[in-house]
Amino acid sequence: MQEAACYQAHSLIFQGVKQMIVGDIMTKDPVYVRESDLMTYARQVMRDNHLHGLPVLDENDRVVGMLDVQDILRIRSNRSEVTVGGYAGEFPLITPDMEIRDAAKLLLDAQQHRAPVLNSSTDKTIAGIVSDSNLLKHVRLTKLPRKSVDDIMNTKVTTAYHDDTISGIWGNMLDGKYTGVPVISHADEVLGIVTRSDIIKAGFARTGNRSSDFHDSLSGDAPKVERMMSTPIYSVSPGTLISKAIEAIIHYDVGRICVTDDKKLMGMVDRFSLMKECLAVQGFE
Repeated sequence: MQEAACYQAHSLIFQGVKQMIVGDIMTKDPVYVRESDLMTYARQVMRDNHLHGLPVLDENDRVVGMLDVQDILRIRSNRSEVTVGGYAGEFPLITPDMEIRDAAKLLLDAQQHRAPVLNSSTDKTIAGIVSDSNLLKHVRLTKLPRKSVDDIMNTKVTTAYHDDTISGIWGNMLDGKYTGVPVISHADEVLGIVTRSDIIKAGFARTGNRSSDFHDSLSGDAPKVERMMSTPIYSVSPGTLISKAIEAIIHYDVGRICVTDDKKLMGMVDRFSLMKECLAVQGFE
């Protein structure tokens, strides 16, 4: 409750003199699926379009839910007859005339990176998509306080070794709801990162048995993490200003960035933590 009150008391600092609205920044003509589509089809749509979530529409073109990449990871077969409708999750009500700071609050409260924009509270047809990436691109970076990422980074980071099995990563991403896992060497140097999108893009989300431990170096022919991890690793130092971390996340188009010191992982910052900091700053124009 205290955090919600803080959101109400403070504002995001965005570019421009006028108060920006969602309609100014949303992505129009978004890719979507229908509730009658198969989940295997939705997985292919996400994979082909490099998306992390899809609006779900009914036969009357009304938005009935949001499909998350986490849901896609649960589908292990290429021939599954499961339809999208059963996986469509709740989403915050965002409309084109809403101020972007209010949309940011709703995304954070819902812990969602993307949400459909409805034409109005009564017209449930889709007008576009708004994401945390859209919002971060409109923060007035010069107005942010000179605060560094070591003040806000998550230091309790789950990691994977480069020779861990992909099936272990896949299973634990489901259980722990991780969006990305840094990959390290046995000398504890950061080598890369594995994200949920990497797993879907590489087609490894259906690989065999799950492991109960991330650091499970099973022998044999099980595919290893190093085959699919994203490199090079994008990182900032602990003393990097929050504004510079936002610039880096936007420039590299990533959802999170590692904080390293001499190749050693110190923590991570993601879009949610950066958005939260922006919302805590007074001075919205």
